[in-house]
Amino acid sequence: MSNVSGVIKSIQDIMRKDVGVDGDAQRISQLVWLFFLKILDDREAELELIDDNFKSPLPEHLRWRNWAADKEGDTGEKLLDFVNLQLFAKLKGDLPAQGDVAKRAQVIRDVFEDTYNYMKSGTLLRQVINKINEIDFNNSEDRHTFGAIYEQVLKDLQSAGNAGEFYTPRAVTQFIVNRLDPKLHEVVFDPACGTGGFLTCTIDHKRKSVTSTAEEEVLRGSIRGVEKKSLPHMLCITNMILHGIDTPSGIRHGNTLARAYADHTEKDRVAVIATNPPFGGMEEDGIENNFPSHLRTRETADLFMALIIRLLKTNGRAAVVLPDGFLFGEGVKTTLKRSLIEECNLHTIVRLPNGVFAPYTGIKTNILFFTKGTSTKSVWFYEHPYPAGVTSYNKTKPMRFEEFAAEQAWWGDEVDGFRSRQETEQAWKISAADVAARGYNLDCKNPHRAAEISHDPDALLATYAEQQAGIQNLRDQLKTILAEALAGTPA
Repeated sequence: MSNVSGVIKSIQDIMRKDVGVDGDAQRISQLVWLFFLKILDDREAELELIDDNFKSPLPEHLRWRNWAADKEGDTGEKLLDFVNLQLFAKLKGDLPAQGDVAKRAQVIRDVFEDTYNYMKSGTLLRQVINKINEIDFNNSEDRHTFGAIYEQVLKDLQSAGNAGEFYTPRAVTQFIVNRLDPKLHEVVFDPACGTGGFLTCTIDHKRKSVTSTAEEEVLRGSIRGVEKKSLPHMLCITNMILHGIDTPSGIRHGNTLARAYADHTEKDRVAVIATNPPFGGMEEDGIENNFPSHLRTRETADLFMALIIRLLKTNGRAAVVLPDGFLFGEGVKTTLKRSLIEECNLHTIVRLPNGVFAPYTGIKTNILFFTKGTSTKSVWFYEHPYPAGVTSYNKTKPMRFEEFAAEQAWWGDEVDGFRSRQETEQAWKISAADVAARGYNLDCKNPHRAAEISHDPDALLATYAEQQAGIQNLRDQLKTILAEALAGTPA
């Protein structure tokens, strides 16, 4: 069937009738774990056809096909008891820990570690399951259509106020992976992988060069990520399976920052990092103590930046999405920017326009591209413009990958020091020495554009106060001149 969006809407309407599901976040969580089990079962059915030795980590009676696929199957209290007392109990811990299936079993345990069945009506749950059964994830059309629905689920999460930190617009992830150009053998890591946007783009990018089963195995082993929150982690695992990574054991449920900075040694270093770390938030008490004193802060994005530099191999490449505040911030931010200049080649900062993450945040963002191991000579800036006729992005008119064509044509090659790059209305550069002289402030305005008038109330009030102070200073000078003149007038 092709009307996947209609099925999703029907499922959500059914869930709204259930008294146990409270709000959009729980509704989406419920939807995701059910989809995960259906997608897993469809994929296992496919694997059984191509691998005579395939063995599921799930006992037969717990596989979707044996308790959920029959539309006339268990319902009401019997179904609820099965899900709550048998299914979840097994998925959360009692799965094979030995042999070839152990890795697949661990993936399932990690997915269900913090997952719950919120529905209290077994009758409504059966209706939801029957709707899900209308989708065949081995059907290429349904799988393709689900990709669009998958993104809609993420947007619904953001609207519910629960996922702004783990969704990056597809255009941005595609552009970053395109510019990093990870090779088949290179490990690509996202330390705050959310739902796996950067990693799935990497899979698509690498798969273009895969020509054998052995190379496919290399690809599968080169994808790594860590996600702290259970719901985006489950979405990421589901996303991996939909992209042909049958045992995504490289995706871990946890907090990358919880491990001591010094414990990350050479064996942990990777060739490529692509990430959009959570920004604007604070880490829980104690996490900052995992870092050396000069890098200690509770601001999440700064801790991730410190770790990203640490985790890159020599000549390793990274692209990180960060807000404007990082560019002009002081304290630990200055320390990090100095490291980027002195220990890395911070060769490019793409300044994104307002609204890229709209309507979930209005914070202006940038993409920092750097390579570890050689110091920076010059930092190039590229101010990404809106396309012709567009004044802002929104839900119905998001940023598109095609908009980055100008950057791609301008980019050049790091091997020759980006010799082909030219300054344009959008592109300019400053030397590393100038960056240091500016106190490592990287908030550089486009010198080819006329100064823009800010309509921000705080900025306007500050300008007004400055002007009033100047006027008062002129008045005081005039009074002094007049007083001196009058004092010198003969009687």
